[in-house]
Amino acid sequence: DIDGFIKRIRASGFDVALEKGELGLKDMTCAACAARIERTLAKAPGVFKASVNFATETATVEYNGSETNPRELIKVVRNIGYDAYEKTEVNLDQEKEEREQEVRTLGRLVVISAILSAPLLFTMVLMVTKKHGGILENPWFQMLLATPVQFGIGYRYYKGAYLNLKAGAANMDVLVALGTSAAYFYSLYNALTLPLEMIHQHLYFESSAVLITLITFGKYLEAVAKGKTSEAIKKLMGLTPKTARVIKRGEELDIPIEEVEVGDIILVRPGEKIPVDGKVAEGYSSVDESMLTGESIPVEKKAGDWVVGATINKTGSFKFEATKIGKDTVLSQIVKMVEDAQGSKAPIQKLADRISGVFVPVVIAMAVVAFAVWNFVFGNFTAGLINAVSVLVIAC
Repeated sequence: DIDGFIKRIRASGFDVALEKGELGLKDMTCAACAARIERTLAKAPGVFKASVNFATETATVEYNGSETNPRELIKVVRNIGYDAYEKTEVNLDQEKEEREQEVRTLGRLVVISAILSAPLLFTMVLMVTKKHGGILENPWFQMLLATPVQFGIGYRYYKGAYLNLKAGAANMDVLVALGTSAAYFYSLYNALTLPLEMIHQHLYFESSAVLITLITFGKYLEAVAKGKTSEAIKKLMGLTPKTARVIKRGEELDIPIEEVEVGDIILVRPGEKIPVDGKVAEGYSSVDESMLTGESIPVEKKAGDWVVGATINKTGSFKFEATKIGKDTVLSQIVKMVEDAQGSKAPIQKLADRISGVFVPVVIAMAVVAFAVWNFVFGNFTAGLINAVSVLVIAC
């Protein structure tokens, strides 16, 4: 079959030209999600290589176009509980808006969660210092503060855990949901069953609330960091002018940069950016190429010299013939190299991905063992539950 031919050719030291596409990914919450999507895409029919970058929320896929296409790859991602879309220059602005909205939303959630969790945390401090907390020690007051955090702010973790478990996998959300739910419901059980004078020593509402607050704060920092990973590319792409002044049938027409064709004669005046790569046909000027070379002194250009898109014309006007447009320009190639660098993985990152794939199941197994030892060997159910919850909470 075709797959066999390609593998045999590559094993011989040669290569085969395959299609390469990028998918934007949504609903990932941790490295385990990225590793799972990567494994699933790599096993899809016609796919030879898949690399998922959690930081940029991007999947780079190398595939055989006769067997699959971006639409099919998006279906593969959606079938395991995540969302995907084909990355284009058109939806870059939409991506930016969505990232900014996510940062704003998480920021609000962190503030609300911190306000509700602060009294619970203060209660724990009072208990450690053996001071009376008044209403703060009341189990129902604590539950009143903890419940919105647990099921309102924490809803996203329950939803993520449900979707992953439904698809037969476990990620960070599963740990958060398990750890915080165990602390919350064990506290509720104690509030309903223990004598009033003993209750406040056996309430762990602050553990679940503070944990959700801290993890949501971590998600906020993560969202901010993710936005910064793509800033370099956005700044590079922003260097390209949006229009070009093309001379057609003796007339000067300002047209969108996307409509420029190879062979078009383009006029550039002093102070304007050169829209695409080309060869000077008429005129004389000096061009600031510092964005490309780092050299601050302008370079003189005359008929027959080459000019590069996004560099700045300084003194005179000139006309040049467009020779490279779109993805073929020098700037586009630089952008592609940066994107490829972001999409590739260092060996240590590959090791981290392998660990993340088994991390959650191993942690859950350790929590079960901790509970079993304390409960069945030492006969202490309470200590067993607290230690099991501790394992889950620390893993979070």
